[in-house]
Amino acid sequence: MTDTTTFETAIARAAEHFATVLYFDLSRYLITAGALTVLLLVFRSWSQARRIQGSRKASRADYLREVLSSFRTVLIFSSVALVTLAGRELGVIALKLESASLLTVAWQFALIVLAHDAYFYWAHRAMHTKPLFRISHLHHHKSRTPTPWTAYSFASLEAVIEAAFMPTFLIITSALGIQYSGIAVLLFFWHMMIRNVMAHAGSELFPAGWVDNPLTRWISTTTHHDLHHSSGHNYGFYFTFWDRMMGTEHPRYRQEFRKNARPLFSDFRIPRLSRRKAEKLSVSVAALLAAATTLNGWLVAVDPAFI
Repeated sequence: MTDTTTFETAIARAAEHFATVLYFDLSRYLITAGALTVLLLVFRSWSQARRIQGSRKASRADYLREVLSSFRTVLIFSSVALVTLAGRELGVIALKLESASLLTVAWQFALIVLAHDAYFYWAHRAMHTKPLFRISHLHHHKSRTPTPWTAYSFASLEAVIEAAFMPTFLIITSALGIQYSGIAVLLFFWHMMIRNVMAHAGSELFPAGWVDNPLTRWISTTTHHDLHHSSGHNYGFYFTFWDRMMGTEHPRYRQEFRKNARPLFSDFRIPRLSRRKAEKLSVSVAALLAAATTLNGWLVAVDPAFI
């Protein structure tokens, strides 16, 4: 095989990899953010009873900015994913393509979540320093009243920093002799997106008593991250222990959560939809189904080559 043919093959594979990741990541964003938006609108009495910032709401301009910048984030994530492909080709990233036991998937999933939580906390704090805030994180904080669509609303530099976690993690774990299961990585990606959207919901999605139960109080809530947007503090993602250890948790976090949270099924009732609302809802659901079709089977994929 000539050098020209080898180069053309590499370009074709990179282009295919980029397109696959683009489809997957865009679909993941549209499905999770769109589904939560529909749920909050349909069960409006439930979500309004849990509104964190009261009557203050995001404007139409906020939604437009968030969605447009999220498309840019998806493009950047897909580009950075080529580093993972290159790492596999060079042998510095080892991904276990065959099936793995449930126990293996469980501990690998737990490890990657814990590692990402630590990475996010310290990267997040770094982006709040004066040299980095304006060029990396200010754009995300334009969403002072978050919506589910805020989840991917990043400046270009922040998108690169967020995307860098996966190839960095896989290079380190591969050097330690750990071959990751594709299912564990896939579960992590969906878990990350769902928790990200939940953190920006604008209404408290966790039930009353969450912060007072020793089994759940170390898992962050919607209020935890909403306070970060409205008044600072709270740099963690999935958990609260980094903020507790480093003294960066909002001093009134628990009080604010108790004020916003309700028992899970209180204020719940089947909505009566007008014809106009039903039409809007049907369009939203159709859009979600259309986005889901772009997954092309990756929702249940085992091969992590799309990363």
